[in-house]
Amino acid sequence: MATVTLGKTGLQVEKNGFGCLPIQRVTKEEAAYLLRKAVDGGMNYFDTARSYTDSEEKVGYAFDGIRDKVILATKSHAQTGVEMRKHLETSLRNLRTDYIDVYQFHNPAFCPKPGGEDGLYDAALEAQAQGKIRFISITNHRLKVAHEAIDSGLYATLQFPYSYLAGPQEQELVDKCRQAGMGFIAMKGMAGGLIRDGLAAAAFMAQQPDVVPIWGVQHEWELDQFLSCVRQEPEMTPDYQAVIDHDRKELSGDFCRGCGYCMPCPVGIEINNCARMSLMLRRAPTKEWLSPKWQEQMEKIKNCLHCGQCKSKCPYGLDTPHLLEENYKDYQTFLK
Repeated sequence: MATVTLGKTGLQVEKNGFGCLPIQRVTKEEAAYLLRKAVDGGMNYFDTARSYTDSEEKVGYAFDGIRDKVILATKSHAQTGVEMRKHLETSLRNLRTDYIDVYQFHNPAFCPKPGGEDGLYDAALEAQAQGKIRFISITNHRLKVAHEAIDSGLYATLQFPYSYLAGPQEQELVDKCRQAGMGFIAMKGMAGGLIRDGLAAAAFMAQQPDVVPIWGVQHEWELDQFLSCVRQEPEMTPDYQAVIDHDRKELSGDFCRGCGYCMPCPVGIEINNCARMSLMLRRAPTKEWLSPKWQEQMEKIKNCLHCGQCKSKCPYGLDTPHLLEENYKDYQTFLK
């Protein structure tokens, strides 16, 4: 087993964390089975959020009686201190605990700070003084906010999208967190589904000693894959490197990484999936992406205002409206 000291928190985290967003899609008993198996297999870091419907409740149910064996992280998408206090009390109740180890502001559009009119950071400090949270942290999809959070010295950890498809922008954040003594939690380690080989992804993460990836788990076969990495840390083999090199070559240039920096869209287009639909159709099972739900989502592209907001916010400089149009045309060929 390989462990990571999570920045200045001193928390000893097993290198492979469990992302609890996907357990929304399974029953309470199925989720509890996966979560308990993860603990038995050596995982100890579990990340959920107030906005993940019933994920917190399932985590609390699964870990009732074994709270001392796990490190719990959750998030609040609150916009004010008053709202955050309510979220925190709900999370504590759902998780069946009297404290949360890592409490994260969930993708705020700004960097909360003490004395702010929003009251978020002051509410977190109050909760920390009361012993309800141990460490104040932040998640984001915006480079500017992430840099400001690191520079502020106010946060124990940063959670940000990071995988072997990451560019120099994300790597700079990893390096900067290391230098600041700040933990780095990697979300979207499978690039939102674009990466199909979990062991290659884990081998890459094993080369990043300060990074804790949280693998989203819904199926037992997914969990088994990452538990094998707990038992034996994967080494970067020529085969894994070949997979990574192939994916980097295929997914270089003008493709959408699904980071979500461009969101929200004024007409409701789910840009971070619709602008890379062609890739998903070719790299993942097509049935789900051709469902009525996604057909409806793709039809929204026809309502694009060409306002340029998404293009101006893309950290990769993509012509997002053009990508949406091209993906819409390609999508129609799969429906024929």
